[in-house]
Amino acid sequence: MILSLFRKNTATEPVYAVYSAIVAQSRQPRFYAEWQVPDTVTGRFDMISLHLALLFRRLRAETGEQKDFSQAVFDLFFKDMDRSLREMGVGDLGVPKRIQKMGNIFFGLLAAMSEAMDRNDAAALQAVLSRNIFDGATGPHVAALADYLLAEDKALGAQPSTAITQGALSFEAAA
Repeated sequence: MILSLFRKNTATEPVYAVYSAIVAQSRQPRFYAEWQVPDTVTGRFDMISLHLALLFRRLRAETGEQKDFSQAVFDLFFKDMDRSLREMGVGDLGVPKRIQKMGNIFFGLLAAMSEAMDRNDAAALQAVLSRNIFDGATGPHVAALADYLLAEDKALGAQPSTAITQGALSFEAAA
């Protein structure tokens, strides 16, 4: 009985696999070296947020198991952010405030990004990225990231949701 506390729940393995794929993709050097995403805690949070937003856009019309899966990935993301903040030395009283702020940032980015992407409006997406990722800067690096996100959105749209919820998430437009 006590040993079951230390076993990994097989239902969560696909959630961890998908979240791990998102984190791995978010760490691709091109984002930071070529496309000038700030290589900071905030910049890395932003890149994970962008890739999570792509996943949530892919699964947003789904119901049942896929909707539950989206929620589980979201919960894991913020559990990971909580852990990271604590490792960086943020005190117990400060963590909930920072998590709430991070959640607000994420939802704002998701809404603005989705609105632009639903219209397939590269210029609007570039404006969202400029404002949220690049501190108002513009240029070819912003356009490159916008093009990448639009391509990934299409590639993820072609992936079966059942495969994703089984832990198979792949990014087509290699960074």
